[in-house]
Amino acid sequence: MPFSPPRTDDRLPLRRAALSLLLACTLTLGVAGCGPKDDTGGSSASPGGTSSAESQKFAKTRFVTNAGLAAGATYQWIIKPYRAGKFKKGADGRTFALVKAGLAGVFTYNRLKAAVGNAKGDPTLSKAVAPLTSGIDSLKSLGTKLRKGDVSGDDVGSFQNVINEVKGAGRSAGAEVKDKVPSASQLGG
Repeated sequence: MPFSPPRTDDRLPLRRAALSLLLACTLTLGVAGCGPKDDTGGSSASPGGTSSAESQKFAKTRFVTNAGLAAGATYQWIIKPYRAGKFKKGADGRTFALVKAGLAGVFTYNRLKAAVGNAKGDPTLSKAVAPLTSGIDSLKSLGTKLRKGDVSGDDVGSFQNVINEVKGAGRSAGAEVKDKVPSASQLGG
């Protein structure tokens, strides 16, 4: 009987097993190589010497990024649809617009809280943002209110006012905030 090579279908489970083993080994070695090492010259997971100036620069960069995402989400999914009449009863696509606005409200609140945390790394920025924390805290429940459709012009105005105040505080501290619209996957979390 002549030799016939195995069919391609017979090789598939073997290939999957080999690929799984290779992936598991790669992940295991990768994770083992990332952890902190002993004091015999190995690397540590924590950064070595970040100067105060570098920390402040990173604080401003993170602040600008988080505040920009909050501003972009607010404009794109709360202010713009509100001005277009998407939140009015009977409006076409109202439910979808309200759900997106609710998600944007929660996202905005979370990014603004993160921006305030980032601002603490820079003394000038921290002083500029400190008075805004109560305004940011007032946004906490508005995301749910938007999602339920219980939204008024005052609610939308609160988002816009807080965003404008954060932008102004950033500008006064040398950290210009520009709107950056997050993707739908970032918004959904």
